[in-house]
Amino acid sequence: MAKTKIYFWLKIDKKFFDNIFIKRLKTIPGGYTMTVIYIRLMLKSLESDCILYYEGYFENLKEELALKLDVSEDDIDMTMAYFTKCGLIQIDEDQNAELPQAKAMVMSETNWASYKREQRQNKERLDNVQKSLTNSNSCPTEIELEQEIELEQQQEEKNSAAGVGKNIIFEKLKEAFGEMAISGTVTQEVEDLLKVHGQRLVLYALDETILNGGRSIRYTRSILERWQGQGLKTIEQVKQNKMEFEAMKQPRQDNPDNFPEVPF
Repeated sequence: MAKTKIYFWLKIDKKFFDNIFIKRLKTIPGGYTMTVIYIRLMLKSLESDCILYYEGYFENLKEELALKLDVSEDDIDMTMAYFTKCGLIQIDEDQNAELPQAKAMVMSETNWASYKREQRQNKERLDNVQKSLTNSNSCPTEIELEQEIELEQQQEEKNSAAGVGKNIIFEKLKEAFGEMAISGTVTQEVEDLLKVHGQRLVLYALDETILNGGRSIRYTRSILERWQGQGLKTIEQVKQNKMEFEAMKQPRQDNPDNFPEVPF
């Protein structure tokens, strides 16, 4: 069976551009660029519960965001400074940035829900087409098949939740996000991650999520996808990569006297 996907998007309407802080940008040099960057930041934050996490690869979050969005550090700096002052970006002590406006605007649904919604919208038109068909025997079969698939998906979610709840992964999920946050959707995402990355690496990624204060399974997924992009497939490879990165950050210990070392 095809796995369930969840789609997220921002619902931006006229009210967004009527916001006093957005309207004010029209009178500021570079305001249009700052508006576009702010929207892109909100879209980027959807991957991790509307929070942009500082991953520690550069000196600060702004440098990381400039690279991810492929924009200049000056533009990111101006955008972050302006929207932080307005309260639309909130920086915590770990340099993570929360975007409360994005939380208010985010919308989501599963691919199955999207399919059913479109099916309901087109039902009247489909009914009219079916009346003109000479052979309508296939239509009830199709509908029955769709109902069977839907029931099968619901049962699979229940079975997954029951199965995962009895193993070490579920205990780690409770530690990371709290028992109330463990839903059928989260369980399905975990099973997808286990199929791709294996239990040991998923557990290690959950430990990293807890260490970094991640608040959702999407944050764990982003860690695993980053490791996958770097070609890291085992915990040992991840640890070695981290050690090499830390070694690169250490300042060079040059000879203070600028004289070559001699053996006497």
